[in-house]
Amino acid sequence: MTTRRFTNAQIDRLLRPKSVAVIGASDRHGALGATLLSNLVKYEFSGDVYPVNPKRDELLGLKVYHSVEELPEGIDCAVLAIPRDFVLGTVKSLGEKGCGAVVIYSAGFSEAGEQGMKDQQELARIANEHGMIVEGPNCLGCTNYIERVPLTFVQTNMRTPPKGTRAVGIASQSGALAAVLATTLFARDAYVSTSVSTGNEAVSGVEDYVEWLVDDPDTHVIAMYVESLRRPQAFLAAARRAREAGKPIVMLHPGKSNKAQESAATHTGAMAGDYALMKAKLGREGVIFAETLEELGDIATMAVTCKALPGANMAVLGESGALRGLAFDIAEDIGLDLVDLNDDNTPAMRAILPDYVPVSNPTDITALGLSEPEIYTKVLTVLLEDPRVGSVVASIIQSDPITSKIKFPAIIKVLEDGTFPKPLVFAGVDEGANVPPEYVEGLRKVGIPWFPSTERAYRAIARLADLSKRDLTDRSQPPLPAEGLDAVSGVVPEYQAKDLLRPLGIAFPESEFAATPDEAAAAAERIGYPVVLKAQAAALGHKSDAGGVILNIKSEDDLRAAFDAIYGNVVDYDASIRLDGVLVEEMGKMGIEMIVGAKNDPEWGPVVLAGFGGVTAEILKDVKLFTPDMGIEQVEAGLLSLKQAPLLKGWRGAPPRDVAALAELIVQVGRVMTGNPRIREIDLNPVIVHPQGEGVVALDALMLVEG
Repeated sequence: MTTRRFTNAQIDRLLRPKSVAVIGASDRHGALGATLLSNLVKYEFSGDVYPVNPKRDELLGLKVYHSVEELPEGIDCAVLAIPRDFVLGTVKSLGEKGCGAVVIYSAGFSEAGEQGMKDQQELARIANEHGMIVEGPNCLGCTNYIERVPLTFVQTNMRTPPKGTRAVGIASQSGALAAVLATTLFARDAYVSTSVSTGNEAVSGVEDYVEWLVDDPDTHVIAMYVESLRRPQAFLAAARRAREAGKPIVMLHPGKSNKAQESAATHTGAMAGDYALMKAKLGREGVIFAETLEELGDIATMAVTCKALPGANMAVLGESGALRGLAFDIAEDIGLDLVDLNDDNTPAMRAILPDYVPVSNPTDITALGLSEPEIYTKVLTVLLEDPRVGSVVASIIQSDPITSKIKFPAIIKVLEDGTFPKPLVFAGVDEGANVPPEYVEGLRKVGIPWFPSTERAYRAIARLADLSKRDLTDRSQPPLPAEGLDAVSGVVPEYQAKDLLRPLGIAFPESEFAATPDEAAAAAERIGYPVVLKAQAAALGHKSDAGGVILNIKSEDDLRAAFDAIYGNVVDYDASIRLDGVLVEEMGKMGIEMIVGAKNDPEWGPVVLAGFGGVTAEILKDVKLFTPDMGIEQVEAGLLSLKQAPLLKGWRGAPPRDVAALAELIVQVGRVMTGNPRIREIDLNPVIVHPQGEGVVALDALMLVEG
């Protein structure tokens, strides 16, 4: 089933129009319609332009139409630079005239309250009735730099890419940030193919324009600012197509600092917040996330300028021992791998360096380049030829104009013949240095992006190199439907959750439900002492807080006393809670406590959370999200990237833990979620991870099932 709402031909009427009507055209300085019309005339839009203004007959040498009704049938695109109160009627009239697309600058719709939302819904209804694309409302418009179509009310720098030049396509929910990003790219001699600001997304959204940009032959990188993805499955499909087409998506998505929506049912619901879930899902489709606006520009610049994306294992050519130490520090902080190079494993480098300069990474060539400028070319060539190296940075002092005349030409020479399919990045170490523009232009011309500081270059490389380290292979396994799920809804207490999940291959200690002390005593006799007693009720999400768990019960007398104590404790905790009974369970062996849970988001679909559990789980949040298409090896790699992963590998003489069994459990839970969309959440906490080869066991279970 397709997730696309619009064909490329429909969106072409907005982004590649052959005719444009300017509703609200003007020559009044500062008026939106005046700037828009000026842009179209100034940049010689090749199609027909139809200004509309009831009080004028001519503007900028163009015939002016007095109303929409006077316009010819079938205009491709109309841009509305008119007050909000006239928008709905105008869009209706345009639809009746067969207009293909509408750009609406006006604000005051869904962002302005209940009536604004109703009007926006009516706007969508009209557009859908007539098959029109609507960009906005509350947007800055769009610009196609390739075909010189500036449908925006801001003065535009129509910087058209030369034929065959790699360019960035921009899709942004913020018009201001779309303009800022374009300005950033232009300042770095990078190009934009098309920029679209989607505003309130009454009819079309960022996912629709990403689909179009994927098919656009002039777009090679897609850069985005997104605050809310309204059609997640459609965006996932678009991102998947972009990855398959070799067009990286770089996204800035604020929201990681927002408090996650709390769930009364499970730890998982509280920790697998919307932002984390979105990032996990999109990460599987190859989306690269920027953390700041500066990073968005840096990553997009690097992705479009370099001939290939940076891979893992960076190598650095430097000129200072002090800067070498700083490089180690920042690389560790941002998770950037520096490939190990030394005298023994890199003979090609050893052969070109003098004896007093050891081979290392970063490579410190000292002041050697001043007397032997070709050393820059030689060292960089060796690094680019080394198959262990995924990207190379020239970390260069550029303050001295005399030495710069030596360094820059030697570095530019490395890529002049275009033979290396591996990125080389120039990173100055002295931001603010007066670098002659021709040097920077020379670098960029051969595909070497120039950065004023090493930290910015390293961070951009780290984000891009992370993509090369992801195993994005789809290893989905068949879904696992649960029998008996129809009999439960809402919060499902532990004893019922375990009965549902145990047949699906999830290991729990032996246990029996008991409603009376006699039943509990009989169950304990069958299981064998020592046992645990746990209070059972849907309303009791956190049993320990209520004194609802008593451990290490070794006799029948102790068990009967514990049964009464649990009921009394729960009454003291909350007298409104009525217990179903207790769960009698065998005492388990000690091990590493983990949490494994899952969330079935109604829009994004299922995701599984795993990490270190116990009472600190929600405080430390040392957890990771996994998607159901991941296999056991992929999950193992994710588990071993947790901050406390050394505990799993064997810490201070402790045996290594059964990480493979934990990964199998996570994959199994993913299959359960995929096979049972009614299960909203599963919480297994704690999961005890035993020594390698001895498996895992979940001590507690809770579920939230949609009614």
